[in-house]
Amino acid sequence: MSEREQMQFQTLIVGAGPAGLACAIRLKQLDPEQEICVIEKAAVPGGHTLSGAVIEPGPLDALLPHWREQYPGICVPAQRDEFRLLNARGSRKLPLPPGMKNHGNFIVSLGNLVAWMAEQAEALGVELFPGFPGSEVLFDESGQRVTGVRIGDMGLNADGSPGPNYTEGMDLLAETTIFAEGCRGHLGKQLIRHFRLDADSQPQTYGIGMKELWQLPEQRLEAGHILHTIGWPLPGDTYGGSFVYALDDNRLAIGFVVGLDYADPCLEPFELFQQFKHHPEIRPLLEGGEILSTGARALVEGGWQSLPRMDMPGALLIGDDAGTLNVPKIKGTHMAMQSGMLAAEHLHEQQQTTGYHQRFLASAAGKELHRVRNIRPGFHKGLWPGMANAALETLLGGRTPWTLHNHADHEQLHPLAGQPCNTQHPARSLPPRDRLASVYFAATEHEESQPVHLKVADTELCINQCREQYANPCTRFCPAGVYEMVEDEQGLRLQINAANCVHCKTCDIKDPYQNIHWTAPEGGSGPNYQNL
Repeated sequence: MSEREQMQFQTLIVGAGPAGLACAIRLKQLDPEQEICVIEKAAVPGGHTLSGAVIEPGPLDALLPHWREQYPGICVPAQRDEFRLLNARGSRKLPLPPGMKNHGNFIVSLGNLVAWMAEQAEALGVELFPGFPGSEVLFDESGQRVTGVRIGDMGLNADGSPGPNYTEGMDLLAETTIFAEGCRGHLGKQLIRHFRLDADSQPQTYGIGMKELWQLPEQRLEAGHILHTIGWPLPGDTYGGSFVYALDDNRLAIGFVVGLDYADPCLEPFELFQQFKHHPEIRPLLEGGEILSTGARALVEGGWQSLPRMDMPGALLIGDDAGTLNVPKIKGTHMAMQSGMLAAEHLHEQQQTTGYHQRFLASAAGKELHRVRNIRPGFHKGLWPGMANAALETLLGGRTPWTLHNHADHEQLHPLAGQPCNTQHPARSLPPRDRLASVYFAATEHEESQPVHLKVADTELCINQCREQYANPCTRFCPAGVYEMVEDEQGLRLQINAANCVHCKTCDIKDPYQNIHWTAPEGGSGPNYQNL
């Protein structure tokens, strides 16, 4: 094997999301001469970016003060908030928690916003390489300092051997490498394990969020209307809820979130989302419309007590790679941007990574996470105890003298209670017909001949122990139909439909044996989200 080509930079940023781009832009503002490279696994910036998304504009105002006049994408001022508790037949209006009041905020397409931020970064001189995923972290000879990232090889055959269009990935070296991959970043996961960054923190916890963009008949929407719901069709012991955001041009963003600490191995998050859409107060809103785009992604929900240490020799973790999302607000963009900007300022002032973690905790963003640290784990006991705890925490402004504990999602599944899972779903009239139809609207593409990027360590475990204990929950928690148990002349086997993958990382999180490992596929592969 020939020696890999290398490129050297002062700062390398892995991930062109809101955290990574905010960091790159702020670094260039502080030091226009600095050599900064941003790599992104999507073919275009924003192609893999998915969020609700209602954003608090403060960090964006500070970073790019003229964005409101210049930004050309979806941007609808929030007008009216509603928070409702659903049952199967109707709903009840609930008091709006302070964190969910959106006056002064904007409904955006985060993918659009990221694409525009990438243009601003390039205009400042940042080198941006989309379609180049990091495949592994590079260390110095001692293994105790990060020196950069290796780009994944291109043109491999399914068995991993070089194909006719093989191109060896290069090594990108940097004085400082900043990891901003988003939720459950696979390189961030390596770093947390390598440096034991989570030694003093609680287990991280996650949710799976699914979203659809609809085009509706005229005069059906009040642009800027924001609706959140809890309750039906979720079981009482399962955390989650919905969002319904009215955009401009008769477009509607609708989505559903399910906490991945659910206990029932038969639960199917995608089917709950489709059932929610058929609620008697939601279905009339969608009937006669058409789906434009769909997507899914994991949300990092552990908050303050589950943050790993964010600094290490030669590198930083920022944004959702560390877990900075504010769950009660259902917002992560402003937190990600703040963490990225703070990282840039810390590096510029201190010329080292040491101290960034404590600086973040002491910042406005860190204090915001501390105030709401007990709200998400309060729902471990169910909906009503969680609501009561959230009311107390809100009333006291997070000044309770305790910190509730999080738990690892993959440890929460209960074994089957002797009954097989019910595979019959309620009849529905709204699209998509099934998960494969939903994948079509995500416009996901993977070269069929490339190696499978979903690594299952022991397939015999799937066929025997997992099937007996949990009836193969990967076939249900994946929103894209990636995993199937197939019986043919060779017997029962696990089939991985890797081309369906929308990079949500749910399998990496929820598999009860931690037997599945998500890795980055060939550069540019994956979904191509439009206006999500």
